[in-house]
Amino acid sequence: METTLRGVGVSHGVAIGEVRHMGTAVLEPPAKQIPAEEAEREQGRARQAVEAVAADLIARGNLAGGEAQHVLEAQAMMAQDPELMADVERRIAVGSTAERGVYDAFAAYRALLANAGEYLAGRVADLDDVRNRIVARLLGVPMPGVPDSDEPYVLIARDLAPADTALLDPALVLGFVTEEGGPTSHSAILARALGVPAVVALPGAGELAEGTVIAVDGSTGEIFVEPSAEKRTEMESAAAARKAALSASSGPGATSDGHKVPLLANIGGPGDVPAAVEAGAEGVGLFRTEFLFLDDSKQAPSEEKQVAAYRAVLEAFPEGRVVVRVLDAGADKPLDFLTPADEPNPALGVRGLRSLLDHPDVLRTQLTALSKAAQGLPVHLEVMAPMVADRADAKAFADACREAGLQAKFGAMVEIPSAALRARSILREVEFLSLGTNDLAQYTFAADRQVGAVSRLQDPWQPALLDLVALSAEAARAEGKSCGVCGEAASDPLLACVLTGLGVTSLSMGAASIPYVRATLAKYTLAQCERAASAARAADSAEEARVAAQVVLSGE
Repeated sequence: METTLRGVGVSHGVAIGEVRHMGTAVLEPPAKQIPAEEAEREQGRARQAVEAVAADLIARGNLAGGEAQHVLEAQAMMAQDPELMADVERRIAVGSTAERGVYDAFAAYRALLANAGEYLAGRVADLDDVRNRIVARLLGVPMPGVPDSDEPYVLIARDLAPADTALLDPALVLGFVTEEGGPTSHSAILARALGVPAVVALPGAGELAEGTVIAVDGSTGEIFVEPSAEKRTEMESAAAARKAALSASSGPGATSDGHKVPLLANIGGPGDVPAAVEAGAEGVGLFRTEFLFLDDSKQAPSEEKQVAAYRAVLEAFPEGRVVVRVLDAGADKPLDFLTPADEPNPALGVRGLRSLLDHPDVLRTQLTALSKAAQGLPVHLEVMAPMVADRADAKAFADACREAGLQAKFGAMVEIPSAALRARSILREVEFLSLGTNDLAQYTFAADRQVGAVSRLQDPWQPALLDLVALSAEAARAEGKSCGVCGEAASDPLLACVLTGLGVTSLSMGAASIPYVRATLAKYTLAQCERAASAARAADSAEEARVAAQVVLSGE
C-alpha cells in the first residue's frame, strides 16, 4: 500500500527504484591490552593506516574533481590531525591496540564536538567516516560504503560522508535518502553538484526494507513507499516535462516579460568551472576561496599560488561577472594560523572578516593576489567580505581593498540579521550586497545549519527569512545598488521566483540547478513573482509560504 514520507529535498529530480542500504559501519574493536614491547609496532601500524586513508581520500578527490575534491582534501587533513594522532599514540603506549587506540581517540574528539553544541558538530559524520576507514584498514575488513549492485537503486543511509557522495555513480545510484543532515550539509552540496536527486533529514529512513520500491522527489522532499502505477506515471511524466523544459531553455536568466535576473554559479575553485560554463552560468556569484587555504592549515598559500587559482577562474568568464568571497575561516573551517583554538562557540566568535581584520597580512596578500590575477582581463571582478555585522565592518573591508590597490567593486555578505536590518547603512561603504541565506537562516533562528533535528528552521521559505531578504533588497534599490542571493535558497526554482519578486537582482547557485531556475523564471512575469513574494511573506510558516507562492504562480 502506498504511503508518503516527507524529509527535506536538497537536490532536484525524481528517482524511482529499489532500496539499498549503505554498508554496515565498522564494529567496535575489542578492548584488549598489549604488552609494552608491542606498543611501538602498534603505533607504526596506526600511522600507516592513517596515511593510507588520507591518501585514499585525496585520490578519491582527484577522481571526483571540483568542489568534492576540496571537501575530501579537508577530510584527509582531519585524518592526519597531529593532536588526534598524538592521542592515538598515547593510548597505545598504555596498552591499547592500534585499532582500539584510534577508535577511542576519535570517540573522545567526537564527544567533545557533539556535546559542546558547536557549529563544528556538523562535521561529526565526516569524523566518523574517517575513523571507520582507519579502523577498517587496521582490522583488514572491507571499507564501509556504497553497496555493490549491478542494477540501479536508491541509496538509504543514516548520513553520507563526502568520500561516499563524491564518487556515487549516477548510472547506478538513482537518488539517495538520509536520516540526518540538512540542506547545507556536505552531502547535500555534493548531491546538487552531481545532479543526483536527494532527500535528507527523513526520520526512520533506515527502517525501509531492503528491496522496497520507493519514489523520491528531490524537489519537494516527498518519499512515496511502494508507489502505485498512477503515482509512478505521474512522477515520470512530471520529470519528463521538466527535462523537456530544461532542454528548451537557454540564454540569460529572465522573467517571461524580459526582466533580467542574471544566473550565476557557486564554485569552490577552478575544478568547478567546466560544469558552470556548460550550465550556461552568466558568471560566478560566489567563489569560495577558503578551499584554497584548506590545503595547508598551518600557513596561508603563497601569493603566487593564489594568483594562479584566481586567474584560472577569471579567464573562464570573459566579460562576465565574478564575485569572489575573501577567506571565510573559522567555525567549521578552522585554520591553525588564523583561527583561535579555544573559542567556546566558534560560530559566534572570530570568524570570517573578523579573523581577517585580526590578521591584516593575510587579507592584504589575498586582495593583492586578486588584483594581479585580474590584470589585463576584461572580467568584471567583484570582491566581498563574509560575516559583515555593521557599517564599521564594511568600511574596514573597503579600506583594505583600496589600500591593496584592488580595481574591483567591493561588497558585503548579508549573513547576520544585523546586516539585513542595517543594510542601507552598510551600503554607504560598499557597492553591493550578497545574501548568504544558509548562514542568515542559522543566525536568525539560532539553528545550526548542519543539524537535521532543526532543519525546519533552516528552510529558506521561512517568512522571517524572506522579510530579511526583502529588507536588504529594498535598501539596495534605495541606494541604486545590487543585491544578489548566493545561498542555497537560489537553487529552488519556485523560491527563485519569489526572491526575484522580493527585489533580488541576481541569483547564484550550484551549476546543476541553473537550468531548472532558468526554465522556471521564464514562465512567469515580474508582476507574478512580486505577487508570489507578497503571498509568501504573509504566511506564518515555511510550508504555508511555499504553498501560497505556488497558488499564485499556478493561477489557482
